[in-house]
Amino acid sequence: MFSFLPLAILLAGASLNEALHIPYAHRHSRSRRDANTDLVAASWYAGWHSDDVPLANVSWNKYTHMIYSFALTSADGSMVTLADSDKELLPQFVQTAHANNVKALLSVGGWTGGQYFSTNVADASNRTSFVSALTDLAKQYSLDGIDFDWEYPNNVGIGCNTNSTADVDNLLQLLQELRADPAGSQFFLTATTPILPWNDASGSPATNLSGFADTLDYLAIMNYDVYGSFSATAGPNSPLNDTCTSSANQQGSAATAITAWNAAGIPMNKLVLGVPAYGHSFRVAQADALPSEYNGALALYPKFDQNVANQPLGDSWDTTDRPDGGWLAENGTFGGADGIKYAWDECSQTPFLYNSTSEVYVAYDDATSYQMKGNFVKSNGLRGFAMWETGGDYKDILVNSIRSAAGFSS
Repeated sequence: MFSFLPLAILLAGASLNEALHIPYAHRHSRSRRDANTDLVAASWYAGWHSDDVPLANVSWNKYTHMIYSFALTSADGSMVTLADSDKELLPQFVQTAHANNVKALLSVGGWTGGQYFSTNVADASNRTSFVSALTDLAKQYSLDGIDFDWEYPNNVGIGCNTNSTADVDNLLQLLQELRADPAGSQFFLTATTPILPWNDASGSPATNLSGFADTLDYLAIMNYDVYGSFSATAGPNSPLNDTCTSSANQQGSAATAITAWNAAGIPMNKLVLGVPAYGHSFRVAQADALPSEYNGALALYPKFDQNVANQPLGDSWDTTDRPDGGWLAENGTFGGADGIKYAWDECSQTPFLYNSTSEVYVAYDDATSYQMKGNFVKSNGLRGFAMWETGGDYKDILVNSIRSAAGFSS
């Protein structure tokens, strides 16, 4: 099921990606917003990481859209502010993006920033205030557009979020009103979404979201954080496919995501594949990571120590899946570092590392998995990719790989 030879992975890639070509019901949207259907190479830029990743260090020529994160809203939608995201840097961000012929967007919300989205869109008065706040902010900073990162409409998500059974309908009304605004009609509007379509009034994934194809330029599916500290076992952070593994391990993937969103009425050329430039670490005992019956091979989906106090130090962006972490070679490949085991999962098309001394197990992405994701984007006619986040890509190893495979010019 997995291999220790990256070359074998590359050779097997073509036939596997043919299998990952997804038949789709809604081929291409031909709305008035489709004058520009160029491929999207997007990434989020975190204002709070600007000391570590200065604007001058961003490879602007490898992106078409850069999204500044995050803005927050007031309860009634009348105010949109940057809070902890270094608002003083936003003008320089926009200026630098435009100087490099890159569209500059501002993302509103995020995992911890969607507290008031539901009330922002709940009634006509709040929607009017929200539209005014968004257009005023966009004009103030010369933004090209807005990204709505409302991850879980009609779902609590983080505990303090407001929510309503009418969230999805109200969000569509907001976007329609924003499109009817003279300024908003010219904006590049995007949404960042979970793997499954947003919940409708019944609390189940919606089956008809076609109205969003008419109001949004694209929807970026967050195909990451599929496994993490919340999971029953360790597993892939960003699986390309999960239909080829056991049912217990089928937690979602790029393949199942685009099938579900397309069936809900979103054309493939309105879907962008969200990809991570980070990995997740798990504390896994040697007996579980390297079972005796595996003869030294690394196990997939092992159980891990779920005691928070025993988890590896740092958050999901502080793993050792980068060359500067010491586990990989300078070019991002596994070079056989002492004490480190490597495995490739043919189903999810992602790699794993394990340090038997520290008992740290890492699920991550590399150039090969990004190549497979780029092939997937191209073969399924997706609009492009969006990476979270710019600062996680060591020396552009990931973006170079996915761009080449997805069909971008060098």
